[in-house]
Amino acid sequence: MIHNIKYRLFVYENEDEEKLIEGLNFIFPDEIPEREEAEGIFGEADEIIIYSGIVSKKRHTKEFLNNLFENLTRDDIDKLYDELDKKTDDQCNLFLRLSKEAILDEKWQIVDGGDSIHLKIKIAAFPAKKEIALENMKEFIENKSNNNGY
Repeated sequence: MIHNIKYRLFVYENEDEEKLIEGLNFIFPDEIPEREEAEGIFGEADEIIIYSGIVSKKRHTKEFLNNLFENLTRDDIDKLYDELDKKTDDQCNLFLRLSKEAILDEKWQIVDGGDSIHLKIKIAAFPAKKEIALENMKEFIENKSNNNGY
């Protein structure tokens, strides 16, 4: 269904880095993210830590996708379905953001902006065309919705 998932998590100076890593491990339990330190716009006074990685094992990408759709609300699933075209680029990448705050409570919530975990999901499509990727993703969502009684 998907080739890989690239993720990025920005940890700001006023945030609990350890708890956010626990949240990231909740989403990707088998991954060890890379850690990078960066300066904010005010220099060293507002250092930012960036955690990132790529999930490419089929078992792990499938597990992520199943967990995502099993834990979203019906409204979130409907909204995602309606916005798939807007959130997918011509290279078959689906861009999502998950709420950092919700993840701390081990909940899944897609957000449109703000402080979030950034995901770039490469949808499998043959040939690799946006229309085919959208069709595959919509079919997956419809099947998940039917199986979960939505």
